[in-house]
Order: sequence, then C-alpha cells, then structure tokens
Amino acid sequence: MIFPAEAEAKLIAAVRQIAAEEILPRFRFLGEGDIATKSRMDDLVTVADREAERRLSEVAITILPGVAVVGEEAVSEDASVRDAIDCSVCLIVDPIDGTWNFANGLANFGVILSLSQNGETEWGMIYDPIGDDWVIATRGQGARFVKSDGAETQLRFTQDCDRIASNAIGYVHSYLFEGDERRRLFSRLPEFHKTDALRCSAHEYRLLARGIVDFCVSPVLNPWDHAAGCLISEEAGGVARLLTGEPYRPTQREGRLIVASSEANWQMVADAITGPDGTI
Repeated sequence: MIFPAEAEAKLIAAVRQIAAEEILPRFRFLGEGDIATKSRMDDLVTVADREAERRLSEVAITILPGVAVVGEEAVSEDASVRDAIDCSVCLIVDPIDGTWNFANGLANFGVILSLSQNGETEWGMIYDPIGDDWVIATRGQGARFVKSDGAETQLRFTQDCDRIASNAIGYVHSYLFEGDERRRLFSRLPEFHKTDALRCSAHEYRLLARGIVDFCVSPVLNPWDHAAGCLISEEAGGVARLLTGEPYRPTQREGRLIVASSEANWQMVADAITGPDGTI
C-alpha cells in the first residue's frame, strides 16, 4: 500500500491538533455526565473519546478519500462497524487508549491509529498527548520514535535483547483472562522477573518498541489496541504472533497474543505461560 508522505504528515498534524483541542483540555476537568460505562463498570468512555473519534474520522476521509474508518467508540455502538477492517483500506482509531486512566486523572493514555489494507496492517502510530511525541511505522520501512521538534530515532531491538524468564520484564493483561485459565496463568507469572499492566496498550507498546520491556501478552484482540503496536514492534525487529503460532492480523477476533522483542523472547514467554499441552 502506498501511503504518501504528505498524507501521513497531515494525519499526524490532525492527531496532534485534535488531542490539543479535545483531549488535553478535558484531562482532570471532566464534569458530571462526561463519563459513562460500556461493557462493564471499569470499561469507560468519556466525552473526550467521542469528540476526538468524531473529528479524527472526519479528517481521515478528507486526507484519505474512500477510506473506511473503524473507531473503538463506533464499534461499541454498532459491532458490525468492525467488519470494515476486511475491506480494501481501513483506518482503525482508538481516540483515547487508557480511558480508565484518563478519566481518573492518571497521565497514562494515548491515541492509536493504524491503517490496514485487505486485513493486513500497513501503517501505525501511537501518540502521547502529554509528551507530544509518537512511535510510528510503515510496513517494510522500519519504526521510529519522533519528538515534537521533529527529531527522530530509529527503533531497532539490539542483538543482546534475548532473555531468560527470570530476567524478563513484560506486560500481561491477566485481568482479562477468565476462570481456570486465569488461575493457571497467575500460577506461572512468578517465572518472570516482573509483570505489570498499565491499563494502556499505547504506552505498553511504546515501551516495548523502545526496548524498555521485553514482551506483552493479551487475550483480547481489539484491533484498535494492537494493530499499530504489533506492526511497530515487528518493524523494530520483534515478533507478534498468537500462541498458536499464527501471525497477528487486525481481523482476528480470538486468540492469545504474544508480542516480544525477538523470536527467542516470544518462545520464552510462550513456554513460561503454557503447560505441557501448549495451552495456558
């Protein structure tokens, strides 16, 4: 897929402007009625999510005529919207990833965009409104960390990034696993040096892409959470696959996703969290 540099620049500028106008002014200033719940009591949506998604969707179709837009909040209102990811070109939008953090005054949230073609992620961006910087990747062109002044750093996992479990640090969305699988997973997490969850895929993937942590594990495959981060990690030299070994795609609905900084680290995580039968 050809994504012209001019279109990319316009989309980045739009993300920064909309975050400055719709998200940051509401951070720690949400009023009564500005926060609602969705699927469960800790699954939140705010007026900032809805307004940012609305404006990002409007801008996207002017910058990329004919693009389908799949936004997290649109899908929460109509699940069939997600089906558009199977179309030729689709922009996937998470207007505020880490809404629970945002709504509770924690400066740990971001904006995630990805562009897919025929069900394959081709471009992704994870933006931090607080720092006004982003990680970004285009398939086959590597990954970059970009600061607000335009300074860029190429992201590439080092040759010495391989870990044994007892030295590995990662993010595991253990609270999203259920029943016996959850109990088995908890019994295996002590194999690692440290596991956390930031309640924000944006910052988890940013830290992975920069080589600060070694892996991420999640059982929920919402494409707005993972498509950009998986591509960025892969373009930095990492691996994004389901536990079954299938490469990650934004069209997938079920599976256990492991994203790691190397093939060896992916296998190390898979071995640590599974039993003799290869399942969690």
